[in-house]
Amino acid sequence: MQSIDSLRVRLKDIDNRDYGAYQSLLGAYDCRDFKLLIDQIPKDPYAPPHTGIYRIQVNLDNVLVPEKLNASKIRRKAFRDYLARRIFNAGIRIAGGRRGTGYSGIITIDEPGQAVLERSSVVLKEDYIEVRMFLGLPASGRNVKAKVAEKMLFNELPQIIKEALFKGNMDKNDLSSHINTVEDAEYLRDKLTELELVAFIADDSVLPRKSGTSDLPLDKEKVILFKSQETMCIEVELPHTGKVTGMGIGRGITLITGGGYHGKSTLLHAIEAGVYNHIHGDGREKCVTNPNAHKLRAYSGRYVEKVDISTYIKNLPVGKDTKAFSTENASGSTSQAASIQEAIEAGAEVLLMDEDTCATNFMIRDRKMQMLVQKNDEPITTFIDKARQLYTELGISTILVLGGMGDYFDISDRIIQMIKYVPVDVTEKAHEIANASPVKRESEEKGITIKPANRIPLPGSVDPLNQYNKKSVYAKEVKRINFGKTVIDVTDVEQLLELSQTKAIMHALQYIIRYIDGKRTLREILDILMEDLDKKGLDILSEKTSGNLAEFRPLELACTINRMRTLKMEQK
Repeated sequence: MQSIDSLRVRLKDIDNRDYGAYQSLLGAYDCRDFKLLIDQIPKDPYAPPHTGIYRIQVNLDNVLVPEKLNASKIRRKAFRDYLARRIFNAGIRIAGGRRGTGYSGIITIDEPGQAVLERSSVVLKEDYIEVRMFLGLPASGRNVKAKVAEKMLFNELPQIIKEALFKGNMDKNDLSSHINTVEDAEYLRDKLTELELVAFIADDSVLPRKSGTSDLPLDKEKVILFKSQETMCIEVELPHTGKVTGMGIGRGITLITGGGYHGKSTLLHAIEAGVYNHIHGDGREKCVTNPNAHKLRAYSGRYVEKVDISTYIKNLPVGKDTKAFSTENASGSTSQAASIQEAIEAGAEVLLMDEDTCATNFMIRDRKMQMLVQKNDEPITTFIDKARQLYTELGISTILVLGGMGDYFDISDRIIQMIKYVPVDVTEKAHEIANASPVKRESEEKGITIKPANRIPLPGSVDPLNQYNKKSVYAKEVKRINFGKTVIDVTDVEQLLELSQTKAIMHALQYIIRYIDGKRTLREILDILMEDLDKKGLDILSEKTSGNLAEFRPLELACTINRMRTLKMEQK
């Protein structure tokens, strides 16, 4: 461990030299109140933030540690999340933005979103906190700006660390509120099984977001707060908040209907986001969903490899095998059928769908169409004839948003109508309408058992090497991964929230190669990986120390694997 004064001397020696001279700063420094470990410095001022590795270690004695920190895993996660948010905000306030070429002058940490996730940016050790930050060492063109660097390292960085982490600057009540909010949500989600629910939306929740591209809540003054109807109202006693009321969505088949712009999709978005906990003030803190709920849609053009979609589609005119269906360019209906079977394979317990993003010919054939096109000439058995079977045989529930498919009333357990953003239980009325209808469609379900897919990834088909036989793996967008010779498009994977999750999945693809032996099924590989992560943490995924990884679910990893165009599978 070197003296911090030696760092000041080195900075003066490299002033105005080529940017590469910053490499001389690599090393570990005792900054008195904390330790600074500079493991990697980008060789170019335009290099992205994650290519620099700066670790700050602060003794736990200096940090306001919450009571009963080790009482549960969720408390530790919430504590680290709280610190990450404080550091990010302090970096903006104290260091500001760029000051020079490229990323010059930035002091920041991987930006947390609205969800509380396991992250690699703040690591809790036995006697210290390790923060993994990015410092954009300043440059003018490609020349070192030593005076600005000195200000960053000797003034701004210590100020950020002290303001964000030191106990004298932390609000105990604010810390407790953050942790209690997360702990209550986790408790509530754990109660869903006991209450025979798949989701719970608390009264007074703020569901609308600021825009289609923002996950921030709309201002309370501009929204109608969520309020459950008496027939759907559930009361739960939480550890910290006490009694909470809200709308419980039971197991089975639930329809969310209503006129356009009345809040159907807004409610579904809250349900799909409820697989994660959210920060205090998000508006959805007490909106929770079964952790294995999976949002899916039709996505024409996607890759499909050896998926048994014969439950829904068979006897194609070209004689294509749908028991081991493969295609480079799936249609809307085949992509949705494949996504359902892949979700079952990966452990989904609830399917979430919105009529607007589904393939109509996969969802339903009404009576008039049945009369015109005979079943012998129609290879698709629509979802309306399989949703009930999914629940009775496999216990898989469905929540479906619809506005124009009233035939689904016949198979539903409950129907929620959104009227001006207010949920109304119209189950009884909808069932009366269904029973009174003089013309009913015929069920086309032929008693075919729904068997979960069981596939084995083949060695060599998950390959990070490019055409030049060099490893080429990177992710710059949330819904796109460059992996070896292929680009993985996960546009239709809607519960993937942050780039940090995508990066973690990118590394996970490389990590699981060791388990792809031609014998283990995809589900077995997912289970082994998640067990490894649970025991050892996110750091096992990357060869280098990384501060920009966040937790993901096996469902999203499975979706990514299934969309890899080099993937080859074998059915067990």
